[in-house]
Amino acid sequence: MSVALKSWRANEGPKHLITMVWIAANVFLFWKTFMVYFSEAQYYYLHKMLGLGLCISRASASVLNFNCSLVLLPMCRSLLTFLRGSQRVTGRRVRRLLDKSKTFHVACGVTICIFSVVHVSAHLVNMVSFSVRYSEDFPGLNVAQYRGQDPRILIISTVPGVTGVLLVLVLFLMFTASSYCIRVSSYEIFWYTHNLFIVFYVILMVHVAGGALKYQSNVETHPPGCVQNNLSSWTNHRAAGEKGTESSGAPQTVCQEEARFQPHFPQTWLWVSAPLCLYCAERFYRFIRSSAAPVTIVSVISHPCSVVELRMLKSGFKPHPGQYILLNCPSVSSFENHPFTLTTCPTGKNQTFGIHLRVLGDWTSRFSQLLLQQSNSSEILPMMQQRRYPTVHVDGPFGSPSEEVFNYEVSLCVAGGIGVTPFACVLQALFDDWRQYKLKRLYFVWVCRDLQSFYWFADLLCGLHERLWRDNRPDYLNVQLYLSNTQGLQSISEERYRFLSSRLRIGRPKWKLIFQEIGRANQLKRVGVFCCGPKGISKALHTLCNSNPHTETAFEYNKESFS
Repeated sequence: MSVALKSWRANEGPKHLITMVWIAANVFLFWKTFMVYFSEAQYYYLHKMLGLGLCISRASASVLNFNCSLVLLPMCRSLLTFLRGSQRVTGRRVRRLLDKSKTFHVACGVTICIFSVVHVSAHLVNMVSFSVRYSEDFPGLNVAQYRGQDPRILIISTVPGVTGVLLVLVLFLMFTASSYCIRVSSYEIFWYTHNLFIVFYVILMVHVAGGALKYQSNVETHPPGCVQNNLSSWTNHRAAGEKGTESSGAPQTVCQEEARFQPHFPQTWLWVSAPLCLYCAERFYRFIRSSAAPVTIVSVISHPCSVVELRMLKSGFKPHPGQYILLNCPSVSSFENHPFTLTTCPTGKNQTFGIHLRVLGDWTSRFSQLLLQQSNSSEILPMMQQRRYPTVHVDGPFGSPSEEVFNYEVSLCVAGGIGVTPFACVLQALFDDWRQYKLKRLYFVWVCRDLQSFYWFADLLCGLHERLWRDNRPDYLNVQLYLSNTQGLQSISEERYRFLSSRLRIGRPKWKLIFQEIGRANQLKRVGVFCCGPKGISKALHTLCNSNPHTETAFEYNKESFS
């Protein structure tokens, strides 16, 4: 059980610690701001007019400011890649935390949506209060022009009201289009609506400059609740003060001057400016880097099961195994950038790099048509295409969890279908020179529905197996192939793929038995588990990594995902 606790602490501990700190910061900001507007003297008259609506609206605004500044940081891909590559600066635990950047981005986005609802609801109550509790004594506090003015008029006639409606609309579009079903079925809708964040931040800067809520600037000379001191009513106020003294036992303070009110300097600008400038600078740097010169497409290979392999060449491009790139083809869409894991990295002998893309959505369909205009759709075997290719720009490379495969002595890589791409580059790097890495043993499990899918990297797997046998390391690589489609008897019949045929099993993997086998063979070691595949496989592996009390082996879970 201590080993299982050790695995859980390694997999979940840092993540939960950061989550707790983030939640505590949100709670602290909400409560502190709530109490400031509830009890501070400078908001006395404004609180008397608006009540709890003021406190809740401002407290939720503080939470929104905090998360609007954080939500941009996980999307600074180049910065995260730099931190991941600086192994002297960041340890493995920190690098594994960087893998959760997308999850943190989503958490901040959901928090923004939730507290936007709270903020809007509180301000709707405030608009009613501005109308019903119109102040004759302190006209500087009023937003309404007269008592009983329609609150809907206040919304559409003020800068905070109009910009608030626009912010809600933009946020609603971004939130709904970010759902999993829309991302999978129509990535273009997600891409274009998510880039509305630029419009969101521009409107947000205008929204906070409206100055609808004001604080009292002369609390020293006009204490809240003091008696007005003027010649025409001095006697009455004095009499009222004496009466108040007799009843309450405390004399009432006399005002030295009229209360003055003014809006705050927009706090959102202080929160958002630095992260926004950092993100914009990074995007500008990435734009210059990717558009400086398009890549040279060396070859295009059509593989079985609607998979296309693209080999490219770019000067100065030096990625590491496990990293990914963003691909842009102006002939398909000038603005869309799609992530693809590198399956081949440049080496001393070959400077080309490559990706494997599966034709699933509209973008990949149009892109593959441009690449394979002269191809024969009935062709099954790989086929080289020699023709004029479309212009392609590459942004990256960017870091991913798969880079950590080499930083363990023992690693387990689990792939589902096209999810094998992050590990193809790892296998290629081992084929080039496995001795230069810390990795001493690699378990590779690949699950596919179609037998033809195994041909994507059949030559690479067989070549690596032969290389390790020649180097007298037959136990270095353990390959297990699973064909989940059990209908009909299928096998890899080619003689040159006899190694893969002997490793092919029909059905689904029994993950618990696999973990027990790895644990018995690697006592007292730390095993890195890497997964890129369906959610069912990922969930099963994650559970086993956190609750594996049967061996003396600790399993650290790493997930690769672009969905």
